[in-house]
Amino acid sequence: MLVTGASRGIGAAVAAAFAGRGDRVAVHYGFDRGRAEQTLKGLAGTGHALVGGDLADPGAAREVVAVAVQELGGVDVLVNNAAVAPGAGNRHPIEGTSYDQWQRAWRTMVDVDLLGAVNVTYGVANHLIERGAPGSIVNVGSRGAYRGEPDHPAYGAAKAALHAFGQSMAVALAPYRIAVTSVAPGFIATERQRAKLDGPEGAAVAGQSPFGRVGTPEEVAAAVLHLSSPEAAWSSGAVLDLNGASYLR
Repeated sequence: MLVTGASRGIGAAVAAAFAGRGDRVAVHYGFDRGRAEQTLKGLAGTGHALVGGDLADPGAAREVVAVAVQELGGVDVLVNNAAVAPGAGNRHPIEGTSYDQWQRAWRTMVDVDLLGAVNVTYGVANHLIERGAPGSIVNVGSRGAYRGEPDHPAYGAAKAALHAFGQSMAVALAPYRIAVTSVAPGFIATERQRAKLDGPEGAAVAGQSPFGRVGTPEEVAAAVLHLSSPEAAWSSGAVLDLNGASYLR
């Protein structure tokens, strides 16, 4: 199976969950090879692979799939997790953001968060169709697709489009026994978010959920593991909220 953006956070947890189940995992990274190698070394079992490539580049996205297929002998499960995450360095509220900054933020996030997943999905889906094999594709979306991201509108829009793309693919790929689902996590306690959680905003962020905490990468991984299983094929087309009741729709 192939996990994009698996060098840390949710992607690393997903890779670990699949490896713990006995699967062989292709750990994809965009730029941080060192962290990806750490993830790879920590996986249970053997036969895993490391695959690098900037998914903003359509040619690189195609190559990522080709290498994963070659290294593993085939890919049956794809988890589209790679994303340019929102942060202080890429805020782009419509008021106070220059037009150049606005264009750059939209291009960067859409190219990876949406089109990167679109292109990797194309490669894996056609690989499965050519093999005549069933499979699963799980997209990691976001709560922000529904509640809005005023400081990072490109992120919210790209994730909403990713959910919609997944539903289109669920219909298109069902005749080939390929199930497509999405998860929409809320705030997750990844390393990238540690400073925010430990800072003055931490209590307010945790207070968004009536559980009084934020989610963990392992909780997202557990949901992805289930949705990718043959037993969950009838969930194809679903978008599963994983936000601790912090946003209901």
